[in-house]
Amino acid sequence: MESLAVDLGPMARTPLHEAHVRAMRRIGTVEDYPAGHMLVKLGDPSEVLYYVEEGEVEAVAPMTGKRYGDATLGPTQFTGEISFLTGGVTLLGSRCVAPTRVLAVPREAMLELMSRVPEMSDIIVTVLAGRRRRLLESNEAALTIIGADQSRELRRIAAFAGRNRIPVRMLEIDSADADHEARVCALQKHEPAVIFGKDNVIEDPTPAKIARILGLDLAADVDHIYDVVIVGGGPAGVSAGVYAGAEGLSALVLDDLAIGGQAGTSSRIENYMGFPTGISGADLCWRGEVQAMKFGTRFAVPRRAVSLSRREDGIFCIILENGTEVCARSVIVSTGVQYRRLPIDRLEEFESNGIYYAATDVEARYCRETEVVIIGGGNSAGQAAMFLCRTARHVHLLVRGPSLAASMSDYLLSRLKADPKITIHYQTQLAELHGEDGLEAVTIRDGASGEDWRIEARAVFVMVGAAPNTNWLSGLVDLDAKGFVKTGEDVGADSPYATSHPGIFAVGDVRAGSVKRVASAVGEGAVVMSKVWEHVENG
Repeated sequence: MESLAVDLGPMARTPLHEAHVRAMRRIGTVEDYPAGHMLVKLGDPSEVLYYVEEGEVEAVAPMTGKRYGDATLGPTQFTGEISFLTGGVTLLGSRCVAPTRVLAVPREAMLELMSRVPEMSDIIVTVLAGRRRRLLESNEAALTIIGADQSRELRRIAAFAGRNRIPVRMLEIDSADADHEARVCALQKHEPAVIFGKDNVIEDPTPAKIARILGLDLAADVDHIYDVVIVGGGPAGVSAGVYAGAEGLSALVLDDLAIGGQAGTSSRIENYMGFPTGISGADLCWRGEVQAMKFGTRFAVPRRAVSLSRREDGIFCIILENGTEVCARSVIVSTGVQYRRLPIDRLEEFESNGIYYAATDVEARYCRETEVVIIGGGNSAGQAAMFLCRTARHVHLLVRGPSLAASMSDYLLSRLKADPKITIHYQTQLAELHGEDGLEAVTIRDGASGEDWRIEARAVFVMVGAAPNTNWLSGLVDLDAKGFVKTGEDVGADSPYATSHPGIFAVGDVRAGSVKRVASAVGEGAVVMSKVWEHVENG
């Protein structure tokens, strides 16, 4: 798989040092295989890292069973991509081209070794992450979605895959490739479908089912007690996961949709220190997720927390939507906020079929050469407008108030005003939705004149309001009048992130009085860990 790392810089091409290999030999076994032997098949659990000592190994394309591009491994190179860190399944098979000798190292032992040898970890993680990036950019992914444009459910799966950095091949329902898949999988022509591998059609697909197939969900282990469970995978939660792992705490991060949270839907963040040309929220959080996994932190999606309780022995237990129970010595609440659903007729009918709450590459597919409406006056709405105007015919930004000066960064507002493909409509709101099988048009109400007017738009992005996700806390912690978690002096705690209940902490946007910025959320996720560690040690 050398070609998978060719664009990753010198580190990706640097073999592991001999001292690293000696350490691997102490925990692995040497195995010999003939030409043609499959080291790993598509969909197998990523349980072993194979280090090639002699011979040659090729990556196997999921759709053809042939070599994936020119991706081969020789001596001193190793198999795998980022699923080795996540504990997910293999997204590319590996096959011996010639008689091959490998050093096989079990995953858990390898991760423990990597945690002790950061120089080794840096090399391995860089290569594994680079290979995932290459898969994301290719059109030979193991997961194929046919006809997302025609199916609301498949659009949701496409969004889940996109936001969780799952490589996916998107096919138009009337394309030649879709016809080929229909013949191979015995599907009816022009039938929406989700396929894993060459011919495994997934019946009644959902994001949760895709997560199970790919090993992204959580296998129940009723006997395991984590040091900390972090509920919410936005910037604050991911940052907490990085620092929990770095401090040696066993940590689990849960999110009900995707790692990245609301920030993960931002197409470009330009005011985050260290990225002068900007970075997408999804990419920023994904880098943090990889970093946290390097330290041993686990992630599970989509997993929604529905209730929280505390046992007599002081252990916290979280019940998830599927009935699974997860227990820990401490809990970090980082569930953030979600955009409010507008009180308008037919809204639910058009959700994921014209009404969206995120503006990523997936949603941009449905905006090509059409009018787009964005509702909101914050930075997220402005970033969405700048991103979507690349593919949309025109973008209309609806703002309820008379100005954006108080709610949007000046640099962003200046760019919106200067772009001829973006129009800002002040004192306006969405009045009606129109369409049959999908959204076709909207009626806009001018608050100043009281007049209504119509836009032929197939996509509306709702980015207004901020409702905290705190219902699952079951009354264990004090909330303010708006439902945000009260912390610090407001509850008589000695830490600005401690809640009214010892052992439960809150960081990020869900915390009452927090600064709603990515940088502050990342900082809170880092700083809270000293108090979490103290509670676990003294608990």
